[in-house]
Amino acid sequence: MTSSNRAIWSLTVASAALTTIGAAAAIAVSRDASAQGDPSVWLAISFVVPIVAFSAVGGLIVSRRPGNTIGWLLAVIGLLFSFVIACGPVALWGLRSGQLSEGLAEWISVGGNAWVVALGLIGTQLLLRLPDGMLPSPLWRWYSRATVVLIAVALLGMATQKGLVMGVPGTENPLAAAWAAPLAGAIFLVIVSFVVSIVALVRRYRRSAEHDRVQLRWVAFTGVLFVAIFIVTLALGSVLGDSPAGIANTAFSQAAFAALPIGIGYAVLRERLYDIDVVINRALVYGALTAILGGTYLGSVLLLQLALRTFTEGSGLAVAASTLATAALFRPLRARTQAVVDRRFFRRKYDAAQTLQAFGARLRDQVDLESLTADLRNVVTDTVQPSHVTLWIRTSGIAP
Repeated sequence: MTSSNRAIWSLTVASAALTTIGAAAAIAVSRDASAQGDPSVWLAISFVVPIVAFSAVGGLIVSRRPGNTIGWLLAVIGLLFSFVIACGPVALWGLRSGQLSEGLAEWISVGGNAWVVALGLIGTQLLLRLPDGMLPSPLWRWYSRATVVLIAVALLGMATQKGLVMGVPGTENPLAAAWAAPLAGAIFLVIVSFVVSIVALVRRYRRSAEHDRVQLRWVAFTGVLFVAIFIVTLALGSVLGDSPAGIANTAFSQAAFAALPIGIGYAVLRERLYDIDVVINRALVYGALTAILGGTYLGSVLLLQLALRTFTEGSGLAVAASTLATAALFRPLRARTQAVVDRRFFRRKYDAAQTLQAFGARLRDQVDLESLTADLRNVVTDTVQPSHVTLWIRTSGIAP
């Protein structure tokens, strides 16, 4: 086993051990009568999913692409998040159960600030080095080093804030320092640096070869998917609050964070990537189709129940009729939705399909060879857009 393999598996084992300890402590806290109804316990457990994703994908990339820094970054991010999951529940368990001294539990809680470094690495170093692990150019070295300094300053500021430890009365942050607390404002500069890293990623995409572009599109797709889920669950969370449904909603949002490392791993490890445009197309079509059919079904059930209430007396006729109507709408509505999506978001594909369809209609009535040849060249130029078009026509055996 090479030194890189030993190092990456050491990181992975450490991450797994810390995550297990944190999950066990969270479960122990949840059994405490004083912690009943505390959502933070189950939310901590739900974050195990992205931790496993970051660590596992990072380990796979390093084992297969040891020269790619992306794998090391993912593994380190997974380890940092495992520190967060372990330190918070363990400190809370120690303080509430009395199994740990108050001072030791307070110091353990300090490790929960590792989220600052993990989030900073995702928004800066990871974005800057996708997909091959290298910076876009040597000119970006100063920016990369500056973001590392910003992350360190933000960590110092967040770790030295005054306040209770895990909300337990009578406790205090052992690192609290009035002089360093204002440095926590650097976290906003770290967030601003995310925008610069995204700009660098877009510029790299424009200069990249086609394979690298497909890789970056996969990463962008999973990133946008996570952001979309986060926004939707955030809106639902404001309505659901701390109810069981609200806790489940937030837990799902945190688990969806695993989409980012999974997308990165697929993009880096697969040589022949599945066309991301097809995935996006299908997601748009079937997502819109599901929403439309679901709304149609619910609306028709309510309307038919109101209209037939005096005749059916709760016999379920409205549900059956709505189900049949929705099933009948599926195929024509899918075709219509597909056409709308292609026309709005995949215009080039839509125009090419329309051009080929029109050419097929003209081909049935065309008898002049020269006109057909010119028409065929125009179709190929419009749809495929090659740099040059040459057409060979076999003349042997053709009657003059």
